[in-house]
Parts: sequence; C-alpha cells; structure tokens
Amino acid sequence: MGNRLVKALISGLPGVDECFQNPQVRCLIMPQADSKSIKNTGAQVVTGDLTRPETLSQAVADIEVVFHLAGVIHPKWRTSELFKINHKGTEALLAASVNAGVKRIVYVSSNSVGGINTRQNELMTEADPPRPYRAYGRSKYEAEKIVNRYYQKKLIETVILRPCWYYGPGQPARQTRFFKMIKNGRPLRFGDGQNQRSMSYVDNVVQGLLLAATSDAAIGQTYWIADEQPYTINEVYKTVAKILDVKHLRPRPLPSMIPAAFAVLDGMIQSFGMYQMEVHVAGEMHIDIACSIDKAKQELGYRPQVSLEEGMRRSIEWCTKNGITV
Repeated sequence: MGNRLVKALISGLPGVDECFQNPQVRCLIMPQADSKSIKNTGAQVVTGDLTRPETLSQAVADIEVVFHLAGVIHPKWRTSELFKINHKGTEALLAASVNAGVKRIVYVSSNSVGGINTRQNELMTEADPPRPYRAYGRSKYEAEKIVNRYYQKKLIETVILRPCWYYGPGQPARQTRFFKMIKNGRPLRFGDGQNQRSMSYVDNVVQGLLLAATSDAAIGQTYWIADEQPYTINEVYKTVAKILDVKHLRPRPLPSMIPAAFAVLDGMIQSFGMYQMEVHVAGEMHIDIACSIDKAKQELGYRPQVSLEEGMRRSIEWCTKNGITV
C-alpha cells in the first residue's frame, strides 16, 4: 500500500481531488529493503528503523504531513515484536515528528483495535469502545492511545484510520495462497460462510489517507476505512472464483467448532508470548469483522471507488503481470 500512496501523492488518484500540489515526498524504509520501486516514482528515500529513534530525524525534517503506515501484522515468532514496532515505534516516530515541527500525522491503525462484532448484523462504529483482538490488536490500540495523547496535549494534529482486510496489487504472499486455494475449486470454508468481513482495497485506503491529510474535520478523529459494504465469506469466494473462471466451486465446509478450537489454541500460544500465523488466521475465519464507514463518508467525503470484483480482478492481473502463479 505504501507504493500506491507514494504514486498517488506524486501523480494523483483517479476520482480524488484532494491531493498536494507538487509535494516533496520522502519515504522512510528499512536499511535492507529494496528501494528501487520507490525511487522510480521520483520520491526521496531515507533509511531508518522505528526501533532506533536516532535514525528518524532525517526522515521527518521539513515535512508537513507524515503518513505512518509501518507496522508488523504477523510476527515471525514472538508477540513482543508487535509491541516493539507497532507501539514503541509509533511513539518514537511521534516524538521525532514533534521535534521536527511536523504539522500532522496520519496513523494507519487496524480493525483489530475494534475487535469482532458482538452481533452479526450490527456493524462496528467509531463510537464503540475498543475491544482489541489478541496481541496485534493490543499493540495497535496502545499506539492509538499514544497518538491521541499527543493530540490532546496539542503537540501535533493527528488522524487515525482503521482499515480492514487489505487486498489489491502489491498483496502479500498469503493473499496469493488464498487465490490458489480457490482456483483449485475446493477451498476450505469455516462454518457456513455467512460471516461478514469488511475489506479494504488499496486505492480505497489511499483515498482515505489523502482525505485524512487534508481535511480540517479529520483532526483528532478516528475513522473506519473500508469498501462500500461488508461481504460474506461466500461472496468473497464466489467473486474470486468468477474472475479465475472456476467452473465448479465446491468449498469444503468445516464445522465452526474447528476454527473456534484454533482460536482457543491461538489464545494459549499468544499467552506465552509466541505466535503462529496459520493458527491465528484459522481461528478468525468464522467470525464477523464488519464496520460502518458512515462517519468517514459524512466527515471526510470518503467515497470508495473500487468494488470487490474490480479490486480482486486488479489483484489477479497484478499477479499475472509480475509472474506470480495463481
């Protein structure tokens, strides 16, 4: 998503007027990261590390708005990595930004701060109390609290966005595995597939980021940012199958007790400070994680442009273009 944001800042985003005029775009990347694609956009690249505060000052010097997209979703082994980067790293970036005189920071949080739906047909809103889900959700919630604290002390303008299940060009490998699972025609389905998920196509999220950076109404606020409406897991499966021309999609249903058991196991593993991605993902596939975007639409003028079918089509086309077998 970072690459897409950089391109939108420099060249604009179709259908979105809110952008910066001739912006100076500077990207903070890890020392070992491949910066070629970023440099090709014309953006300046600075290396640094959120866990090393002394490396951040150059990145935020003479910058008006900071977009904070960095974070860890799935740590390799230990949940402590989540707090080290998502929580303490955010605090370090805020401190550096204030010291540099940055006007506003737009922080990309997560749906995991809101947790899961208490009722299937009742969408989560910004007015709901946070219910952080597992260690990742807690790490992002702690970061949100720091962001809000800086705003309340009038140190910097802040905006918090909570996207949901990301998809689109540049997707991680786990999304490609999801496509392959559907292409074989017999994907696993946990429960009846009627549970709802809000999803966030990358360009829709970028639109939200641009609006959050330029709107006076956004200052000090938190917004859910997702596609126009939630989708059932069945809808997601059928949409991807249609694009991949799967003639006979026959999901293999697993009773809800199986992902529920994985959720219990996930909780046990994380209680020891450990993490196992497959167990974690399997433990949340049967639950509802669906939000309302009404506040963003009313206050920001947010209008997600890309539907699930078009977004998935672009994702698959990106895979093909980049030699990734689906």
